[in-house]
Amino acid sequence: MSTLHPPSASSVSLVILTRDKADYTRRCLESLRGITYRPLEIILVDNGSADDTPDLLRSFQQQAGSAGITVQVQFNPINVGAATGRNQGIQLASGDFFAFLDNDVVVRSRSWIPRLIAEFQARPETGAVCPKLIFPFEPFLIQYAGLVVSPTGRVDYLGRGKPRTHPDFNERRELQATISACMMVPSAVVQKVGPFDEQFNPVQFEDVDYSYRIRAIGRRIVYLPSVEMYHFENVTTGLIQPGVGLKRQTIVNGMKFKRKWRDVFSKEGGPPDSTMHWEELPHRPLSGIGELETVT
Repeated sequence: MSTLHPPSASSVSLVILTRDKADYTRRCLESLRGITYRPLEIILVDNGSADDTPDLLRSFQQQAGSAGITVQVQFNPINVGAATGRNQGIQLASGDFFAFLDNDVVVRSRSWIPRLIAEFQARPETGAVCPKLIFPFEPFLIQYAGLVVSPTGRVDYLGRGKPRTHPDFNERRELQATISACMMVPSAVVQKVGPFDEQFNPVQFEDVDYSYRIRAIGRRIVYLPSVEMYHFENVTTGLIQPGVGLKRQTIVNGMKFKRKWRDVFSKEGGPPDSTMHWEELPHRPLSGIGELETVT
C-alpha cells in the first residue's frame, strides 16, 4: 500500500480522548490504521478508563509504530474533562494541523486528511474544517452537517436525519460553529486562539466556544460534505463524571456559552428557535454493526 507522503506534506496530529467503551475505541483505531497519509501522529488521552482501554491503547501504540505512525498516550487517573484532555493532547502534539476526533468516529473517506488540508490551502482564511457525519447503519442518514446557533443561543445540527445524498447538505458552506467529533484546525490557529476553555468541563459546548474563538480572530469555520465519517452518537459525550447527567450538563454549559457569546450570536442572523427541533433517531449498538464501507 502506497502512502500519501509527498515531499512537502504537512504533518498532522490526531487528538483522541477515551474513557471506557473499549470496543468503540478499537473500531475507531482500526479504521485509522488504514490511513495512508504521512507524516501522521496520534495522541491518545485516556480519562481514567476502568475497562480494557489502557491495554488497547498500548497495543495500538506498538502496532501503529510499525506502520510509520507515531503514537503518544497520556493516561489520566481520573476523568479530567474534555477540554482539559484536549489541552493535554495539544501540548503533546507537534503537527502542522491538529485534528480532534471522538473515539466513536469511524473513517469512511480514506483520504479525509489530505482533503481537509486542501481546504485550508485553497482558502487561507479558514480556521477549522469539519466533514459530514453519518450514522453507521443503513440507510446511513446524516447525523451532522454543521451547527447553527439561534439569536437566543440555542444550537441545532443541520441535516440531522436527512438522506446523506440530500442536496441541501452536499454543498460546502461556512458555519457559525462546529462540534469537535471530527474537526481539523491549523496548529498556527490553535497557538493564536489558545487552549480550550476548561470552564466547560467535563463536556459540552467547549467545541462551540472554540469555534467562536476561532471566528473572533478573523478565521472561518467550514463544512466540507465531500468528506464523510461514521459517528456513533453520544458514546463519547455520555462518558462524563459520576452523578452528572448529559442533559443537565448540556443545560449548564449552554448557559455559560450564552453568557460568554450573547453579544455575537444575537446579532449574526442565525435561524429562529421555531425552526429547531432535535429529532430522536433510532440507534444501533456496536454489536449490530458489520463491516462499514470506505470510499476514496
